[in-house]
Amino acid sequence: MIEIPDGTHPALAAVARAAMTAFHDARRAHDRAALAEKVEIGADGTPTTRLDLLVDTAVAETAAAQRVNLISEEIGVVDNGSAVTLVVDPVDGTANAVAGVPFAAFAGVVAIDGKAVESLTTWLDTGRSWHAKAGEPGPYRTSGRRELDGAAVSLLRPHRKNEAAWLRVSRRAARVRILSSSCLEAALVAQGSTDAFADAGSDTHRIMDIAAAAVLLPAAGGVVIDAFGRPVEIDPDLSRRWSGVVAATPELADELAATIRA
Repeated sequence: MIEIPDGTHPALAAVARAAMTAFHDARRAHDRAALAEKVEIGADGTPTTRLDLLVDTAVAETAAAQRVNLISEEIGVVDNGSAVTLVVDPVDGTANAVAGVPFAAFAGVVAIDGKAVESLTTWLDTGRSWHAKAGEPGPYRTSGRRELDGAAVSLLRPHRKNEAAWLRVSRRAARVRILSSSCLEAALVAQGSTDAFADAGSDTHRIMDIAAAAVLLPAAGGVVIDAFGRPVEIDPDLSRRWSGVVAATPELADELAATIRA
């Protein structure tokens, strides 16, 4: 059962429900090997699994029925002639989902004339949701932590090009987790369960990976920045990448970003 908070934009609520239904239908209809099979190349230039495609297709059909535009990881940019655009990651944490690890999410943002005004992150295995509106305080509060030393930090897995940065962060943090769902990890920062989440300089994040966090975190007293100072903004160019830093406070975000760049 999905939990959609009152006041959620109708189109955003509809695509979240569609994603949830398609996600569970796909897992009932296909085994893990079939869900994980790479069936095509997505709009972002990376391989698309069968699970991604099934959920993304349901989301696109629902967005069209709602007469709103769509920017999605697999299908790309769909112009339905609206001033409203949904920026969505239908399944964030695909590797978890196809392996049966219950830690994957739908995440979506409502953008009006290119400006993000609302976000919804839904844990696909449980239906729990985190909702926020830009400029309005929400029900969640970050831990308030300001220093990296001793912090609890979630990180994307290291790659060869950012191993040194990854180790710099991990040596200063008291606890490091790799949970493999950026959107859910950002939600955990918003509710104060962990202090920060970051891509330690690998430029892996696409806009749909961090767009919801960029609305949710300020409403909880936190912040989302790019480790290299690039603006986090809605852009239909899916070749753009960021090293997102999601933190309980601006001070922690700046220290974390500086450690990544050092």
